[in-house]
Amino acid sequence: MEALQEELLQSFRNRFQRAPEVLSAAPGRLEILGNHTDYNEGFVLSAATGQKTCFAAAKAPGRICRVLDCVLKEEKEIDPDDPSGPVKGDWANYLKGAVAELSKRGAKVGAFDMTLASSVPLSAGMSSSAALEMAFCYALKELYNLSFTPGEWARIGQGVENNFMGLKTGLLDQFSSLYGKKDSLILCDFRSVEVLETVPMVPGYRIVVVNTLVKHNLVESDYNQRRKSCENACNTIRSFRPEVKALRDVSSSMLEKYKSALPVTDYRRALHVVGENERVKQGVDLLKKGDMEGFGKLLFESHESSRNHFENSCPELDALVEIAKTLPGCVGARLSGGGFGGITIHLVKEEKVEEYCKRIGTAYRMMTGKECKSVICSIGDGAESKRI
Repeated sequence: MEALQEELLQSFRNRFQRAPEVLSAAPGRLEILGNHTDYNEGFVLSAATGQKTCFAAAKAPGRICRVLDCVLKEEKEIDPDDPSGPVKGDWANYLKGAVAELSKRGAKVGAFDMTLASSVPLSAGMSSSAALEMAFCYALKELYNLSFTPGEWARIGQGVENNFMGLKTGLLDQFSSLYGKKDSLILCDFRSVEVLETVPMVPGYRIVVVNTLVKHNLVESDYNQRRKSCENACNTIRSFRPEVKALRDVSSSMLEKYKSALPVTDYRRALHVVGENERVKQGVDLLKKGDMEGFGKLLFESHESSRNHFENSCPELDALVEIAKTLPGCVGARLSGGGFGGITIHLVKEEKVEEYCKRIGTAYRMMTGKECKSVICSIGDGAESKRI
């Protein structure tokens, strides 16, 4: 983190010939349990990553905003008065969307110069977009004394995804990036939109992120179709049980009772989400007991549900999870994030973690003929900003 910020400071001085006024940072996130439950008003166990996106920023005269990406070596200009929509494939879309969402809320921002750098992998299911949005928002917060609560900032980030990018995502990514706590998982309730509790990780285990290097773009995926199926299933069950407001209110037994009223696809999507909510609750109990073997089994069960019921896995993700079952030290693994590519997370005993990363790479290459990339993740704190 310190090295990343030092690079930002030096790049800012070199490019803009003055010192920045503000530093901000926001982490990526790991969805540990609770796949696609957030927009169904359910529960998620997540963590903020040690990998972060950082900005150095200062106000500037005029109306044109300049942002230099120190990693990509690309500079973008943003005109806050430009009403045009996103440009395909442009990372500045997330910044433009955030400015637009702030404007809707009556928060006007002036011109600025910024440099950014990130250690969050792109298009890998660790929500580099939320880290970018929240770090950018927190830089503006500090520059312009914007006073929103963390929950409101999360909704601003969600608005970028929903309204500007056209992706009907929930709040998980932004929420985790803002509320993360070092060495703990956070239990999020997406009906009340709050963190219910933080659950310390049991010592002696590490989370290994294994990236398939299969890049997914959720804007162009079947994500929105999955969400629609969940809504359809909820609406059907509500016709029998008016108290059901979202799939969060549906138990496994209730879902089975009304199975015959549901189209097969809607039933299978609901089966995944209902099961995930139940696994989150079981997972919290197991963590508190220190039962990591039991917790790991829930990760394997979650992946099987993703593969068979929600169908948001892919052959590369499945291969990594199957390999995980054969390697010493791993107690559980599953896809994490939206799916359709990206990453798997692996819960590995600490003394085995270095060897594990080597062995899974070799086995994956032999099984698929492809390369993967492993990262031993730390669990970090949420977004922060400061004047310098």
